[in-house]
Formats: sequence, C-alpha cells, structure tokens
Amino acid sequence: MSVRNMIVAAALLAAPFLAPSTATALPVDGEYVTLSGGLSFITNTKVQFGSTASGHLATDGAGSAFQGSFGYGLGNGIRIELEVLGNIDDVKVSFSGLSGKANSITTGLMANVLYDIDLGLPVIPYVGLGAGYVGVQERSFRVTNGTGTYNGRDGTLGSTAVQGIVGVSLPVTNAFAATLDYRLLDKIQSRNVGGVYTSGTNVSGLGANVGSSYEQSVMVGFRYALNAAPSMAAPAAPAPVVMAAPAPMPAKSYIVFFDWDSAVLTARAQQIIADAATNAGVIKASRIDVAGHADKSGTAAYNQALSLKRANVVAAELQRLGIAKSAISITAFGDTKPLVPTAAGVREPQNRRVEIVLH
Repeated sequence: MSVRNMIVAAALLAAPFLAPSTATALPVDGEYVTLSGGLSFITNTKVQFGSTASGHLATDGAGSAFQGSFGYGLGNGIRIELEVLGNIDDVKVSFSGLSGKANSITTGLMANVLYDIDLGLPVIPYVGLGAGYVGVQERSFRVTNGTGTYNGRDGTLGSTAVQGIVGVSLPVTNAFAATLDYRLLDKIQSRNVGGVYTSGTNVSGLGANVGSSYEQSVMVGFRYALNAAPSMAAPAAPAPVVMAAPAPMPAKSYIVFFDWDSAVLTARAQQIIADAATNAGVIKASRIDVAGHADKSGTAAYNQALSLKRANVVAAELQRLGIAKSAISITAFGDTKPLVPTAAGVREPQNRRVEIVLH
C-alpha cells in the first residue's frame, strides 16, 4: 500500500471519531494557538532529467520543520485549525552516473481537523487530517555527471498537499498544554524545475521534473487556549479561628416586682428568685442581700412595713430553694430609695420591688 493510500485509509478509519460527540474530551474549548518546531525528512522522490536520465532525491540528514496555527475547539473533542508550515531540507540527488544536491524549502497553508481522544490518562492522544497548498523551492539545484553539470533555476513551484497527524498533548494548566506530534505531508503534484546543462563550451536548456514527494516531521511545541478559565485558583484563605466566647458569668443582682399593695409572689417573681438561688451556687456566693422597697402611695410607716414584708417573702422562697438562712441578709427601705422618683401618693410599679444581690 502506498503512503498516499495509507492517508486515505486513515481518513476513513478516523471518520467515526470525527462525528459530533457529547463527551467533553477537549482540554481547550474555544480559540487557541499552537507553535511547534522539530525535524523533517524528505523520503525518496523521483527526479527526471529530460527524457533519458532519472533518479531520486532524499534528505541529506535531518532538516528543520516549523508550524504555527490558530484553531477553535468545539468542546466535544473536535478541533479545527488553520496552519502555516515551513520546512527546510538539504537534499541529495543520486542515480547511476549522476550526483547532486539542492536546498529544498517548503512553505504552505493547511486546514486541519483534529480529534482529541480522552482516555482518562495524564496525556491526551489526538489524530488529524489536513489539506491545503504548499510552495516548494528547490534552491541551488546542481547535478553533475562525467561530462557536464546541470544547474536548476531558483523558483517556487506550487502543489496541493494533504497531511496526516498523530500526536499527544500534556495539559499543564487549563490554558497551556505541551505537544508532541508526527506529521506526514504529501506534496501531491510534480514540479518542473527549469535549468541549463553545461558541457564544456556547450550550454543548453534542460528541465528537471521532481515528482510528488512525502515529507515526514516530528515536532514538539505548545498549545495555548485564549479563553480558558484560570488553571489554578488561589488557595482559599484559612478560615479564621473563632474562639468560643467564655460562658457569661451569672448575674449577681436580681429585681423582683410586686403588685400594688401586695407581698404575694407572681409566677415571674418566683422564676427570678429561682435563677438567683441557682446562680448563688454557681458563683459560690457567701452572702445574699435581700432589700425590700415600696412606692409612695401609702404613708411612710405603712410603706416601711410593706417593704419588709416583701423582703421576708423573698427570703423565705430562697430558703425553700436551698439557701441557708444564715447566708441571707434582710433589709427594708420603705419608700426612701425609689427607682423612679415620684410625688407622694403616686403608684409606681418599678418602685414596688425587692432587690437580691449575691456576694
């Protein structure tokens, strides 16, 4: 099977892979650019001089290959790109009775379709096919035999071309990937190189026909996605260490309010006294002051007696809750220390109270 037929077969085999897919195997989605460089090799190419002499030319050692492209990833593994290529090769001409050399420069523009194959590996293999047009310049084309020398004219001759591509990429970040690929370029059309043949004093025109040729290249490079998300998010700042606030210390003072002209404990008053008794144990209080008060709605003597009665009721409730009688100090201030100053005879709820202070 010829190399050209191998390219056609590869195109047929690759067709199922180039069908749209819902799998997202492409490490770049959207516009990207590539740049690669490496080595090139021209395989044996037929050369015909006039109607009689024929031979082959091939790379004399490795040449140089370069390519740059602008592409677009469809997000499903398929990439489409426009490639500019350039290969420079020193070639030698050899056949019976003749030897020579030339400098072959190939430049061209190719349209490629590639497919990235996501196998879940650190590298992503890809295959591709391309078609386009190249210009080939056989510079310093010089061939000699025993009697004369052929010198070809410099000039660029065009040819349609196709190529096959096989490679792998190594994503480094979301935007950047290193690449390694092999390319086989088929310059399909033959090229006629004009020139002259000099033998002694005789000079005559002579053309050389360079047949279709294959050029192989191995290149390394990079691919950069133009609209990729940042590959590495900045590390999140460590969460601040939140120190648990120390449990609040129990209150040391409490106020129990009474209805007008009453020393009966309300449900709310009983709850407050219970809190005071509990917290007295928490803070290990050694003394509890219980001070009774009254408003100015009655006489001073009546109010003094009422404030004492209220204080005694609170003290009795504290004792019921487990506070020792010896730890309780009882005082009565009547209407002499109001929370809200008022005129005589005024009923003021905030002044009808007992204050409990833990020490």
